[in-house]
Amino acid sequence: MNRPDTPAFDAPWQAQAFALAVALEERGLFSWAEWTAGLSVRLNGPDAASDGSDYYDHWLANLEALLAERGAALPAEVARTAAAWVRAAHATPHGRPILLENDPEHPG
Repeated sequence: MNRPDTPAFDAPWQAQAFALAVALEERGLFSWAEWTAGLSVRLNGPDAASDGSDYYDHWLANLEALLAERGAALPAEVARTAAAWVRAAHATPHGRPILLENDPEHPG
């Protein structure tokens, strides 16, 4: 259990994945029952860390699976976009916002 003065998220991407799942559920892409069922399977799987340190990795995997199942974002699209963000991050000077347009392969 987190203490009151402990951040809920270890990294910004975790908060963003959390917020995205909540927003997509609110918009009806999936129900919260579907969400929790899929996440539970992942968290109780044989590859899950016993200390829960991979909780948001499973959260993200569950989100990606539901997006694919619903046809909202196929795995190849997710992989291409993730790779573009990584390239953009490497191409962005320190202290500047990372923008997808900074990807050297961006078609803009």
